[in-house]
Amino acid sequence: MWFSFWRSKDRFSLDQLRYLADQLTKVQIVNDVNKDFVIEALRSIAELITYGDQHDPSFFEFFMEKQVVGDFVRILKLSRTISIPLQLLQTVSIMIQNLQSEHAIYYMFSNEHMNYLITYSFDFRNDELLSYYISFLRAIGGKLNKNTISLLVKTRNDEVVSFPLYVEAIRFAFHEENMIRAAVRAVTLNVYHVGDDSVNRYITSAPHTDYFSNLVSFFKKQCMDLNRLISETLKNPGPDSNSTITAAVDEIEDNLYYFSDVISAGIPDVERLITDSILTLLIFPVLLPSLRTVAVNDMQSDVVTSLYLLCCILRIVKIKDLANTIVAALYYPLDSFTKCSEGQVNGYIPDHGFKSESDGIDNDNLAKNNKKRLVVHVPCSSSFSDFHAQSITMLNNGSSSNASLREVLLKYVTDGDDVQVLGSLSVLATLLRTKELDESMLDGLGILPQRKQQKKLLLQALVGSASGEEQLFSSESSLTRDGIACELDVYLEKIKEQYGVSFQSPNFVSSPRVPRFQVLDALVSLLCRSNISAETLWDGGWLLRQLLPYRQSEFNKHHLKLLKVSYENSACAIEKEVKGFWPDLLITVLCDEWRKCKRAMESSSPPKEPKSMLFPPRKLFSEDIPEGSSFTAGERMHELVKVFVLLHQLQIFTHGRTLPDQPLIYQPSDHRTNSRAQTSGLVSVPKPGTEMNLGNAVPCRIAFERGKERHFWFLAISVGTSGWLVLAEELPLKKPYGVVRVAAPLAGCNPRIDDKHSKWLHLRIRPSALPFLDPVKYKPHGKLKTKAFVDGRWILAFRDEESCKTAFLMILEEINYLCDEVHRRINPSLKLGTALDISNLSAPISEESSSHTTPRDSL
Repeated sequence: MWFSFWRSKDRFSLDQLRYLADQLTKVQIVNDVNKDFVIEALRSIAELITYGDQHDPSFFEFFMEKQVVGDFVRILKLSRTISIPLQLLQTVSIMIQNLQSEHAIYYMFSNEHMNYLITYSFDFRNDELLSYYISFLRAIGGKLNKNTISLLVKTRNDEVVSFPLYVEAIRFAFHEENMIRAAVRAVTLNVYHVGDDSVNRYITSAPHTDYFSNLVSFFKKQCMDLNRLISETLKNPGPDSNSTITAAVDEIEDNLYYFSDVISAGIPDVERLITDSILTLLIFPVLLPSLRTVAVNDMQSDVVTSLYLLCCILRIVKIKDLANTIVAALYYPLDSFTKCSEGQVNGYIPDHGFKSESDGIDNDNLAKNNKKRLVVHVPCSSSFSDFHAQSITMLNNGSSSNASLREVLLKYVTDGDDVQVLGSLSVLATLLRTKELDESMLDGLGILPQRKQQKKLLLQALVGSASGEEQLFSSESSLTRDGIACELDVYLEKIKEQYGVSFQSPNFVSSPRVPRFQVLDALVSLLCRSNISAETLWDGGWLLRQLLPYRQSEFNKHHLKLLKVSYENSACAIEKEVKGFWPDLLITVLCDEWRKCKRAMESSSPPKEPKSMLFPPRKLFSEDIPEGSSFTAGERMHELVKVFVLLHQLQIFTHGRTLPDQPLIYQPSDHRTNSRAQTSGLVSVPKPGTEMNLGNAVPCRIAFERGKERHFWFLAISVGTSGWLVLAEELPLKKPYGVVRVAAPLAGCNPRIDDKHSKWLHLRIRPSALPFLDPVKYKPHGKLKTKAFVDGRWILAFRDEESCKTAFLMILEEINYLCDEVHRRINPSLKLGTALDISNLSAPISEESSSHTTPRDSL
């Protein structure tokens, strides 16, 4: 008897399920006495049903026969504690998620039990309960298809009149918790992608359409928050600024990808609702007006944020009408979106650009705010009323108020700061890569790639279009003005009629090639600017190569002259770097950046992502590093090389030559006979412990620690483009030989004899490498993982003035040898004529014939 009492029951048996169901049926009240048993029973039933669904169908047959779900609902009604609803929601969620049988899912969704649970008045003030409820909704959403969705809706005359799952889910669409918002979006996407026509009509009927405008309003609030964050970062950058901006950007892009996923469901009315909401709530009243704003102290956070958001919307939200309408809006003058006006439509005055104060958008006000209609003529705000007309002379030689937004973008390219240039280039590059845009719209903007022009004209010629054939073989290979204007007029009229923006027909120029020449002028002008970072110039070079991938026919003489002058100036700057701090790394950096630039120019996407414009200019080193440090010089050298490489490659391109895989650099020369390196036996990097000949070395003293002076033999050597300062200890039993103890780079040592002590020699000791060239230690939008190095100092004390002077002259002589070798090897790249001649050769020849080969020691 006792053995039978203690014998454990089989947990996964039909008898156990029958026992638990019978016990639940007997429960008439749930209180502190029996709540633990009820919770355990609910949990165990979920395990048994999941097990039975995979192993024994009789489990679920019993579950249906006894209508256990009905007991679940009854238990919920009896409950007065929070723990029962928690376990009940978890139990039902686990069952729905794990049931594989369609028959089982149909049963769970029938009899209105799920709808009862969905609409039950839970106490959502409890965060844990809300989390379980959202997981319950998501579990149901994951099982939706054309058959199961009909069990969760109520219909009248074949039209859906109630859909609790969708209605209750979107109540939490704008919850402050990101995980809840993500779960709600998953549920809505499951609904949209079912493809049920009656359900689609339901979600696109009032008042459910407010959800889509509320989405855009919520997104607009996030854009406002991003703009404030960027503005604060520009004024007071902190250690966590980049990570905070990155988190905000990720959330914004997640929202846009959700829009994209919604649109991919293929519901036409939803696409129209999202398009209208983005245009009327964000593009027209906020983003486009902000393109003309100038913040205090030249911190144009509004411009940067607007340019970034335009790029994101065009890149992620792939709607043809949206993309073409945005392009059409770029033809409007600034006043169309920003001029002062007291006119209102339906009493609604939209925002004028980004606000400096919080919009205060909350869930209750979203629908209310979005029922009002947009008016683009808005009262002026004092912070946005002027556009610094004195500093901007528009491309059409008109006043800034008459300039189109397209011309403003180009003016940022020619006259803006680094961030504005990058932002404008990113917008143009994004437009160029937006497949939803009609080619005629791109050609009207002046950014239709030459290969697409030729392809379209060829097709026109093949089908018998006379105009296409004439243009294909004419010097003006551009689409006709009528073709551009026809497509553009459709969207200009749409902006006027549908969105209420006052319409002024743009003045088309007589030649359709003028917009293209304006873009080329702006890009060539950009490449001649010296106050723009190399990374941004690479973006400009990429865009230029996209527009003209094959030939130089559209460059005029003025363009070619400007590019040549800019290249020559850059070559002079590189020549000066030969005598700078880092000549030993110059060829290595040149070869590395050449490959990177060639790869970037040939890529299908720009070198920099649009979001890079949001981050403050990177600072590699702390403020306590002196102005003349080797790090500052190294960063400058790196920038100059990147600019030189870009301009050099553009020169080869504009002359119709093939771009080589490596820069034009001579082979290393043979080692000098009787050089100090050969005499000492150090023809490679001197490592500590290496034995060397001290014949040319000079004895000296140095203290690496206070009060601990040591005796060494000092020697300066150079081998090709490398050089070292060596301190060695003499071997008493093997004179005149010694052992290397310390070695430092020769380049950048800046030797100086002390003014008061003529026996002392001061040397600057820089690191052997630049930390920002190491991808392991350097992050593009972050800090170095290790602390920045600081230049070291050696003070060598010699026996007499003559020894000190000998060491000084020895250093200068070896530095000259090193610099001369660097200059000799890079000389072909610095001379345009030689570079162009050599780029035509199919095989390398001797240096005397002005040839080049890939350097063996620089890769």
